[in-house]
Amino acid sequence: MAQADPLVFFLMSAAKEIASRAIEKTMTEQARMAALPVAPPPTYPGTAVEPRTLRRVVHESFVYLSSSQRTEIFDSLNEMLLDPKLGGNRAALIEYFLHKALAVRAAQIELGKLTYAQKEGLARQFRQETASLPDEERQQLQKLLKQHLLPVPADLNEMLLAQLQEPR
Repeated sequence: MAQADPLVFFLMSAAKEIASRAIEKTMTEQARMAALPVAPPPTYPGTAVEPRTLRRVVHESFVYLSSSQRTEIFDSLNEMLLDPKLGGNRAALIEYFLHKALAVRAAQIELGKLTYAQKEGLARQFRQETASLPDEERQQLQKLLKQHLLPVPADLNEMLLAQLQEPR
């Protein structure tokens, strides 16, 4: 029996080492899996709309904005749509946004079809309409036009801005 004791100790030691390595491997694997980024869902919860579709709509509908501004809009909208608190309102919000974005795009296309003379006429009408605005509102409009934040083609934007900068 005395000779069995060292063999038992050796086997016990080997079993402990194997168990310890298995636990360590499991812990390392779990830590590695926890460190991996979670992939976003392929569609917004409760809808059939994919984020890439919404990104495309933003980039195609708001062409008057810079690429970074369009990215900022998408990122903000995407974050809001992934918020679990939005719940059942998500689909309605997406529908509302898509309706507005496509309306802006359609308006851009129609304004882009206008002749130079038609755009000048619109600018003169804009001047008449804005002449009675308080100075603060006129300044806000000027700021928006200077930053190209209104959904109008660039040439019309410049015409509108020129009309606002003329003395009343």
